[in-house]
Amino acid sequence: MDPCRAGFKSNGSSNASTGRIRSLTNWIVAVVTIFNFQAYRHIQAPGWSLGWSWARKEVIWSMVGSQTTEQGDCSKFKGNVPHCCKKNPLVVDLLPGTPYNQQIANCCKAGVRNSWVQDPTNAASSFQVSVGQAGTTNKTVKLPRNFTLLAPGPGYTCGPAKIVKPTTFVTSDKRRVTQALMTWNVTCTYSQFLSQKTPTCCVSLSSFYNDTLVPCPTCACGCQNYTQPGSCVESGAPYLASAVSTPTTSYVPPLVQCTRHMCPIRIHWHVKTNYKDYWRVKVTITNFNYRMNYTQWNIVVQHPNFDDLTTSFSFNYKSLTPYDVLNDTAMLWGIKFYNDLLSQAGPLGNVQSELLFRKDQSTFTFDKGWAFPRRLYFNGDNCVMPPPDAYPWLPNSGPRTVIRLLAFSMIAVITLAFLLSVYT
Repeated sequence: MDPCRAGFKSNGSSNASTGRIRSLTNWIVAVVTIFNFQAYRHIQAPGWSLGWSWARKEVIWSMVGSQTTEQGDCSKFKGNVPHCCKKNPLVVDLLPGTPYNQQIANCCKAGVRNSWVQDPTNAASSFQVSVGQAGTTNKTVKLPRNFTLLAPGPGYTCGPAKIVKPTTFVTSDKRRVTQALMTWNVTCTYSQFLSQKTPTCCVSLSSFYNDTLVPCPTCACGCQNYTQPGSCVESGAPYLASAVSTPTTSYVPPLVQCTRHMCPIRIHWHVKTNYKDYWRVKVTITNFNYRMNYTQWNIVVQHPNFDDLTTSFSFNYKSLTPYDVLNDTAMLWGIKFYNDLLSQAGPLGNVQSELLFRKDQSTFTFDKGWAFPRRLYFNGDNCVMPPPDAYPWLPNSGPRTVIRLLAFSMIAVITLAFLLSVYT
């Protein structure tokens, strides 16, 4: 499970943190910041939605850098009408191009946030909220409850708000420090099992030393429903344009090309070339989803030779070392303005790169599928791998097989000679 944090000043895995800036007559002003601390899971379009339930009869008078999706019933207010009177408001980020007087730092990116490894400077999102009927002291203010985070679909589970040490602020001349009246954090954790019922990606394998192409496992992400037309779309179908039309809901379910595996994403690992001191791999990521362009995509690969990766030709690379003594995991993602966008299914719906590894003669081998990855993730989701016994193995004419055949032949000749000597 991956964490995400949000909070009023807000921190979370996704983490939301809330810092109370000031209190006036029975209302407060708070800054909420959502930090995406996940190393390789970003928040993609249509972006995050943060919700909660007020403890009493609080209302939102105004917001900067975000807005609620509904105003609710504010009929009891005359003159100035609050921004939102709902007991359980749902907040979304503003769009790029929002007027400057409605912006705050780290806002207005349509809720899209990068992963912590790819771009930590764009892994946080903030907004300011003015809350009425909230109390005036840290004794009378009650923490919101029942936090929810959609990023953009389901999958996150949020814990209760917890009061932490108040946030401090340093003046521009660095001679004075002030602090918020209250700060609390909410931590939300992600589960792929809660996010979707089926996997979202699969892996296929091939090599230069074996003609076998190992495809994604059949029904890796579900099976075609032949009794329900529209569960997938055939490539080149005349009704493709009408089927691909984007739904009006904020969460867009995938519409995939009809395949044996039925996955929105396929990652192909091809062992391409063998040199004296190096070996080369080609990685191709193909999008079979007609409704999704994957911006800021990434993959995470686990393979024992990543401690000797020499060059990644068309992908950015960063080593992930969950264990200090073991460097076998790498994160790869697209180069900005070159291949950081994985387009929807079609002729342009793929990205690829080659990886050059230096051989460690003490461990390197092509035998028994060693050259293939142990595990692969796309945008943080675990991909379905083929079964190990299906991996491309060295051909029967390989050197080891020849040696085994010669050894067997010598044993057979010796045995035959011994039998002849016994009976003569």
